[in-house]
Amino acid sequence: MRELKVDLGDRSYPIYIGEGLLAEASLYFDKHSISKKSPVLIISDATVAGTYLLPLQQQLESAGYRVATAVVPAGESSKSLQQLQELVTVALEAGLDRKSTIVALGGGVVGDLAGFAAAAYMRGIRFVQIPTTILAHDSSVGGKVAVNHPLAKNIIGAFHQPELVLYDLNTLQTLPPREVRAGLAEVVKHGLIWDETFVQWCVAHAEKLLSLEPEALGYALYNGCSVKAEVVSRDEKENDLRAILNLGHTIGHAIEAVAGYNEILHGEAIAIGMIGSARLGVQLGAPQEVYTVTKQVLEACGLPTRLPAHYDVDAIMEAMMHDKKFQEGSMVFVVPTAIGTVQIRSDVQASMVRDIVEQLKRED
Repeated sequence: MRELKVDLGDRSYPIYIGEGLLAEASLYFDKHSISKKSPVLIISDATVAGTYLLPLQQQLESAGYRVATAVVPAGESSKSLQQLQELVTVALEAGLDRKSTIVALGGGVVGDLAGFAAAAYMRGIRFVQIPTTILAHDSSVGGKVAVNHPLAKNIIGAFHQPELVLYDLNTLQTLPPREVRAGLAEVVKHGLIWDETFVQWCVAHAEKLLSLEPEALGYALYNGCSVKAEVVSRDEKENDLRAILNLGHTIGHAIEAVAGYNEILHGEAIAIGMIGSARLGVQLGAPQEVYTVTKQVLEACGLPTRLPAHYDVDAIMEAMMHDKKFQEGSMVFVVPTAIGTVQIRSDVQASMVRDIVEQLKRED
């Protein structure tokens, strides 16, 4: 088992990464003083619940926890205000109080939704992240929780840190191949913004990652979480440094919004966005290898690098105008300057971005 710490003073918390941790969840709950007197609400989705919800519920109940459950539809569309209201109803009916804990059992959608429910319910109660996807190694760390608006992704949200992150690698073995590939986008991103050596490691070990070889997977997720934990510890609320974690997300979130949050997976959209950012970086003076290596590592992990032809460029540009990173007429972009190094540019003109989006349709 590997352990990391997100260092936020009295709100610091651990990330546990290993095999078989879900079967020992109550031990970690006890260690972190999750209340047994107040109800615990586990929130999962329809895909994950069928495999992992009942065993987790039974294990916690056998340890003396009072457990309620809620299952939401799988997919990005569940990150909505309507779904949030339904969860609050479940919490009220289950008797959750200020000492209760919400548990997010699932991927990034469940983590964002459950975390925001915990942040909003009674002005904030405790919550635990139990991610079950590769993609969620990113979203489960750092306390950014949110739901979507039809015009913009994650525009309604809060910063609300978990008590702990319990990452059982065994849960990843049931992921479909497309979800595995999409999840690796955020793993690669952490290398592209922070660690050139890790990017090369991902290229060399891509086949092992795609086949979910436990040692390679554990190492990759530990490294990805390490970067996220370091950045969050330095800048919890995205005043400056934390914005580098948005590499590829300005274009990627716009693609997701135009797709209605159901045609393309988050990691796929972010992969295309990172190619766009690499192209932008080269135009702004970065060496050509920024583009070639970015494309190499994404393709090695089976990720898309081309924007599908039927996506409307005007609609994507309009979606970017609603992004949180659009400020005072200019776009804030995370732009690579070298592999493993990025800068935050607040002077990127919309015309240049439009050209980049057009080029994404013509990627080889």
